Amino acid sequence: MNKNLLLEIGVEEIPARFISKTKSDMKQYLLNKFKELRIDCEDINVKATPRRLAIFIKGLSETQKSIEEEYKGPARKIAFDEAQNPSKALLGFLKGKGADEKDIYFKTSGKEEYIYVKVSKIGEKTESLLKDLFEGMIRAMSFPKSMQWGGKNIRFVRPIRWFLCIFGEEILNFEIEGIKSGDITKGHRFLGNSEIKISSIDEYEKKLEENFVILDDKKRQGMILSQCNEVAKSLNGHMVMDEELLEEITYLVEYPTAFYGDFDESYLSLPKEVIITPMKEHQRYFPVVDSDDKLINKFITVRNGDSNGIENVKKGNEKVLDARLSDALFFYNEDLKKPLEAYVQRLDTIVFQQKLGTLLDKTKRIQTLSGQIAKELNIASDDLERSAYLLKADLTTSMVFEFPELQGIMGRYYSLNENKAVGEAIYEHYLPRFAGDELPQTEEGIILSITDKIDSLAGFFAIGIQPTGSQDPYALRRQALGILNILIEKKLNIKVETLARLALQNFDFLEFDREKTHSELMEFFGLRLKNLFSEFGIRYDVIDAIIEVEDSNPYDLKVRADELDYFVKNHDVTDILNAFSRVCNIAKKGSLGEVNEDLFDSSEEKNLWRVYKDIKSDVETFLENKEYIKGIEMLVSIKDDIDKFFDSVMVMDENPDIKENRLRMLNHIKHTMEKVADLSKIVDSK
Repeated sequence: MNKNLLLEIGVEEIPARFISKTKSDMKQYLLNKFKELRIDCEDINVKATPRRLAIFIKGLSETQKSIEEEYKGPARKIAFDEAQNPSKALLGFLKGKGADEKDIYFKTSGKEEYIYVKVSKIGEKTESLLKDLFEGMIRAMSFPKSMQWGGKNIRFVRPIRWFLCIFGEEILNFEIEGIKSGDITKGHRFLGNSEIKISSIDEYEKKLEENFVILDDKKRQGMILSQCNEVAKSLNGHMVMDEELLEEITYLVEYPTAFYGDFDESYLSLPKEVIITPMKEHQRYFPVVDSDDKLINKFITVRNGDSNGIENVKKGNEKVLDARLSDALFFYNEDLKKPLEAYVQRLDTIVFQQKLGTLLDKTKRIQTLSGQIAKELNIASDDLERSAYLLKADLTTSMVFEFPELQGIMGRYYSLNENKAVGEAIYEHYLPRFAGDELPQTEEGIILSITDKIDSLAGFFAIGIQPTGSQDPYALRRQALGILNILIEKKLNIKVETLARLALQNFDFLEFDREKTHSELMEFFGLRLKNLFSEFGIRYDVIDAIIEVEDSNPYDLKVRADELDYFVKNHDVTDILNAFSRVCNIAKKGSLGEVNEDLFDSSEEKNLWRVYKDIKSDVETFLENKEYIKGIEMLVSIKDDIDKFFDSVMVMDENPDIKENRLRMLNHIKHTMEKVADLSKIVDSK
């Protein structure tokens, strides 16, 4: 029989940014453990507020499944003594497995015969396993920051204060590090009862809501969104939506009440980002715009509680925002007293990385490297050098020092005496900042974004700093993906190998193994490219087939991958792939050299060489034009000739000259084929 289960873990307020991942990790842990323990369950749903994690398990089996397991014991020759009595080795084995001598049987493994027994394991009651299972889950959770409290031998994101656990109709009692489970939960910290008795799972959420706790995340988020939109409507405007901020607020409150506040209209003279940043990043306020999408002097925020005393709360929020905007206005006016160029030399006071120098050193490398990359891309820009010089200058301004999120944005505003291209390049060189972010659009922005990122990657790899496991403190994976996305989306014909080689040349003040570092960078980019193509939905074997193509760049590889992926998914190519696999496999035994047609002694090999020469130039033309499907179709056209050759000709002829000549012919076919893709890596047509 199956029952439903509820486990509530009551905690001190959890930071909002940790909750979503914790929910996911808990669900996955339980699914894995139930499978391991042979316990069936229909579904797991984890709901959360800042003060509680509530795990609902539907249809949890009351008992484990019973199983019969086979165990291998000692070899027969040592399992019995000379009188054929059980040896100590056999008796120890049987005792350890809870088996008798009558249960044994023999099976041969290799040249030896071994003792085997089958042991039936009767499933235990699920209830008896839950305490250890829940404790294991809690101990298994990992957080960027965790706490240990009250002398307990346990760490969690915040101190655990209570457990509520109901299995079916029964309250489950257990204890973990002195924290006892029971039938008591707690309402809203200020509005609800401090002790609420729960008799059944069905009444749990209702009683919480009566005590000002909206447990369901989606319901709570829907209330927040609806209330905020209503408030914005009353202001004749609409809220500037931000999904991340909405999720954060959802996990900051248990009972949401939206309200608006005002700020002095004079602050609207500031750049809109300067107003919005402290609102969203520091105060968790939603900006409001009018029907023309212009910012107005209002904000919307959400209180963790009801509307009682909301005017005082409103005044408090207005006061805090006013202080921040007052500071911002002062910083802005002070920064504008000098041109952006005046801030460049200050970069020499900011260390980029101890071994890699200051931000001024990095700026100089970017100036050199950006020109080299522009040359490789055949891009001529009068504004590139100036943009590179001013690129990091806003990092030393008062505004960016106070609000680091505005880096690049303030540089664009402060470059008022420059042309628009310079300002856009300063902003765009930070793009993309995260997965799914916008990409740079201007030529200068594209080049400088790539330059800044490859300089960081090359420098950190040169001093031996690389991402390990989940640790990537310098966001090198993100920067590599940023480069790849730009190269692919902007259709840039430049190899990562070229970027890495040029970047590494600028670190001649360091002692490091350049070849080794270059190789490590290429491997790092290769893994990122594979992951990126996988996210694009390209088959894994197609990725393997094109990723090692010689003299290719990420954009070219993406075009190849798309076309080969389409071809494989829409054609029955099993026979075709078999033919090319035969070519690849046997060609490995020879080398690429001149083919002597006088050594051909069969019509099949003469014909194969003829048709190959006929298509070779066409294939290469298609490759130059990036028409890879046409190139593949041209190769496929000689499939029947390949089959006839292998059916009629013995490649490994007794005559070494004939054998080598045939291997050379196959290597020429293989070499041309691999200019498109290594088709031998494709595993099947579907």
